[in-house]
Amino acid sequence: MVTAKAWVLKKHFEGFPKTSDFDLKKIELPDLKDGGKWKLLLESVFLSVDPYMRPYSQRDMKEGDIMIGTQVARIVESKNPAFTVGAFVVARSGWRTHFISDGKDLQLLPSSWPESLPKSLALGVVGMPGLTAYFGLLEVCKMKPGETVLVNAAAGAVGSVVGQLAKIGGCKVVGCAGSDDKVAYLKKIGFDEAFNYKTVTSLDEALRKASPDGYDCFFDNVGGKFASIAINHMKKYGRIAVCGAISQYNDSVPQQGMCLLPCVY
Repeated sequence: MVTAKAWVLKKHFEGFPKTSDFDLKKIELPDLKDGGKWKLLLESVFLSVDPYMRPYSQRDMKEGDIMIGTQVARIVESKNPAFTVGAFVVARSGWRTHFISDGKDLQLLPSSWPESLPKSLALGVVGMPGLTAYFGLLEVCKMKPGETVLVNAAAGAVGSVVGQLAKIGGCKVVGCAGSDDKVAYLKKIGFDEAFNYKTVTSLDEALRKASPDGYDCFFDNVGGKFASIAINHMKKYGRIAVCGAISQYNDSVPQQGMCLLPCVY
């Protein structure tokens, strides 16, 4: 019998999440049996920590539930011929070290996955954040070569991929982030213009300086005040991918003003 450790939501977040909002509990997992429902025992290798967890925990979770999240996990015992011991999968089983599954909720990593490529990327650029960036930019914004793309939270898992895809697609890319180190990182991965939104004297002026002619595409991960100002810099027929509102997730009182994406409560 395997004992799993699981991070449980002890108390719904008020403001920024705190360590005291969680409990670490032990859960005894039943042994796998031939003919039983549970066919697989898995060990989590990487756990995701994503912005969506903040609002969705409020909407979908009860206090005492295991914290939601995705993981890359290794199969350590199998009674399902479709899953071999040692194979890696992506699962949505929350923050826990081990879990059992019938296999229906698992996505196998390709057997051709390069050894040199970290499997953690299945939770990042090769996983949900990368797909969010790809389809948000190409299907929602429908960017075209020669256009100017604005990305906020640009050093994050989604924003950094958006910027690089836009550069590959022949666009000028402007990004903002919350520290000078992050701005330097954006320059390193090819952003044409980047600024620290925490240190500029005027966000309106910073956006205008970075692209005096405005923006064709705006990939918004932040919402709130930034979105309210940025929308005034959009070109005619500009397109906006409303991806997130991370500036609002920890607010106990909703922000006032024009917001493209309200919090999910």
